[in-house]
Amino acid sequence: HGFHRGRSAHQRLRQNGLPQSFFNSLVLPVQLFEKESCTYTYLLADKSTKEAVIIDPVLETLDRDVKLVKELGLSLKFAVNTHCHADHITSTGLMKKQVDGLKSAISKFSGAAADIKLSEGDEIKFGKFHLSVRETPGHTDGCITLVLCDQSMAFTGDALLIRGCGRTDFQQGSSTKLYQSVHEKILSLPKECLLYPAHDYLGQTVSTVGEELKFNPRLTKSLEEFEKIMANLNLDRPKKMDVAVPANLLCGVHGL
Repeated sequence: HGFHRGRSAHQRLRQNGLPQSFFNSLVLPVQLFEKESCTYTYLLADKSTKEAVIIDPVLETLDRDVKLVKELGLSLKFAVNTHCHADHITSTGLMKKQVDGLKSAISKFSGAAADIKLSEGDEIKFGKFHLSVRETPGHTDGCITLVLCDQSMAFTGDALLIRGCGRTDFQQGSSTKLYQSVHEKILSLPKECLLYPAHDYLGQTVSTVGEELKFNPRLTKSLEEFEKIMANLNLDRPKKMDVAVPANLLCGVHGL
């Protein structure tokens, strides 16, 4: 029913030798913004079948997102969270009440409720396409990166931000794990692969693997230097953390 273990669909697409332009013309990517938490929500759809996936939807923009799905005539199959967020409440639980047949998904290591618990190598299908799950812990244990089947784009959650990365000082954070995750699972993708983060605070919208390998001020350093940087960020606690984390453990719906 659109969710598969393994990578057979990816292999079938690749063996046809299809160029990247084929995917660009048939996959509809929409980047949406929530200003309070500076969160990006992504809507991906197969233009021919209209099947769609939404990534990291936010409670405050639930009505906007559902309206857009309906306006575009999409059949929304999955609402996926890249991790259990601490700075906003997800809209996946309430979105399921408004969109027939919608299933929620999150990493099995997140500790959160969802219809589907994701693991390394799982595939989330929408029409002829799919997103492959790569486990990228470090910001939290349950962080995942979602990679489009032709590796032309990846949705990195909070693991890798544009010229930055997610913090590692709470929620099972580990700078060592994050460094390894990003280098092994994200920066190993093709250099032209577009990287879409879950947040940006400076108005940036997209990066590439090649750019981050050159210009990321934290992840171009050695592991030892990276650990020192992360240990001395002295960031404020997320304002909504005490509300967001418990709610997100319940798919964004209290008393689910």
